[in-house]
Amino acid sequence: MESQPVQEGLMQIFLPDVPPSLLPYSLPSVVMVDEAHERTLHTDILFGLIKDVARFRPELKVLVASATLDTARFSTFFDDAPVFRIPGRRFPVDIFYTKAPEADYLEACVVSVLQIHVTQPPGDILVFLTGQEEIEAACEMLQDRCRRLGSKIRELLVLPIYANLPSDMQARIFQPTPPGARKVVVATNIAETSLTIEGIIYVLDPGFCKQKSYNPRTGMESLTVTPCSKASANQRAGRAGRVAAGKCFRLYTAWAYQHELEETTVPEIQRTSLGNVVLLLKSLGIHDLMHFDFLDAPPYETLLLALEQLYALGALNHLGELTTSGRKMAELPVDPMLSKMILASEKYSCSEEILTVAAMLSVNNSIFYRPKDKVVHADNARVNFFLPGGDHLVLLNVYTQWAESGYSSQWCYENFVQFRSMRRARDVREQLEGLLERVEVGLSSCQGDYIRVRKAITAGYFYHTARLTRSGYRTVKQQQTVFIHPNSSLFEQQPRWLLYHELVLTTKEFMRQVLEIESSWLLEVAPHYYKAKELEDPHAKKMPKKIGKTREELG
Repeated sequence: MESQPVQEGLMQIFLPDVPPSLLPYSLPSVVMVDEAHERTLHTDILFGLIKDVARFRPELKVLVASATLDTARFSTFFDDAPVFRIPGRRFPVDIFYTKAPEADYLEACVVSVLQIHVTQPPGDILVFLTGQEEIEAACEMLQDRCRRLGSKIRELLVLPIYANLPSDMQARIFQPTPPGARKVVVATNIAETSLTIEGIIYVLDPGFCKQKSYNPRTGMESLTVTPCSKASANQRAGRAGRVAAGKCFRLYTAWAYQHELEETTVPEIQRTSLGNVVLLLKSLGIHDLMHFDFLDAPPYETLLLALEQLYALGALNHLGELTTSGRKMAELPVDPMLSKMILASEKYSCSEEILTVAAMLSVNNSIFYRPKDKVVHADNARVNFFLPGGDHLVLLNVYTQWAESGYSSQWCYENFVQFRSMRRARDVREQLEGLLERVEVGLSSCQGDYIRVRKAITAGYFYHTARLTRSGYRTVKQQQTVFIHPNSSLFEQQPRWLLYHELVLTTKEFMRQVLEIESSWLLEVAPHYYKAKELEDPHAKKMPKKIGKTREELG
């Protein structure tokens, strides 16, 4: 069936060539967007697209739902749409503030949990902290103090929940609390909206969360602890009123809540890399990105960098239009550099291996599990997977061994590998394999020739390179000082040329998932981006003879 394009505003919509009488039945009449206050990258793009579609189709009803939403702002964005307030079935929540700011909110959390446990009626406690390290430290402190108090207090079950925790340990938070005991769940902001835990009556909110932000100048992401927004604080308080009247203890002052917290969290679109967004919008026929109707426009500099990056990857031509390669990259639901790497795998006949590497990179840094009580065993298990060449080959080795074990969960448990992450990587790999035919890439294997795999990865990630200088590693283009992450297989080897998957600022500017490369490969895969002069080693040259005066000549 042919399709005819209908141009309206900025968006090109493709309608099937069917009789007008059948048209209303072939298109949806209602679109609902829930949890709109979370303002993820995808929901923000969706708002812009839906607004355009709604103008084109007056009969389309768009429902935007949320518990904590800036209704006036959203109503104005959607052409003064009506606002409906539906009262929830939430129980009342009493909110308490501290009289003065807390110097150490982790210590304050531990003390407050024990105070609630001793003085308050039965009911479980939910504590919000910023990340894995803090959660583990708080759990340790709580268990230690409970041991010291012994039989003076009732039993307190301390249960952590964060993304890198194995599934069986995560599931423990949903088990009913034994009679006569109290459960305390120590969580990241995953427990704000994503899941509901039965029996929570008390909420402890220190007022902080970890937020990812992106610097387009350096191409670096930083994960920093920042005060949460008022919307997040209200969402956290709401967790206490799900099953009965509850109490929320905020470990900051009422003045700080009123004057120091932002109304809403900074939208993800304003603090992330936009390569994927630009590619998606270009593939939808939206070419004027600067005037696209975003609810919150992303920084001009970030958009410009994304366009420059896509041009370097060959996805856009000099006029900013999608190339054939760009259309293929848009078909793959991964980062543009990853999709370029997959397309390049055909040239180097290693698409089987590259699909595995792409799938393993897509599940972030949650492959290895490192419990505090078995650190040495976990580190040894990780070292056993190391291969010469770098972390991408380590990930490939982990997946290959897991596949050879028959995708066994027992194998994962023995090797301190997250079974849930591996299962997700397998799903991503199968999905990408299904899309290969659409982008005209055949399945092929390099039969253990890892140089071909490394060259294919370089073809996608030539933008992310660093070289070893006398003062340490520096990125080739921006001359930014960077460091190899301590978890990397190349941490102690220090090769001359490196390629990294991402640059993250935590305690230092760390390169995550690094691969050893040769400078000649950069000229091979990206001659348009690198010049031979840039890749020369300045320290390899000696001073030419008869240049520079002797001490006698200088007098």
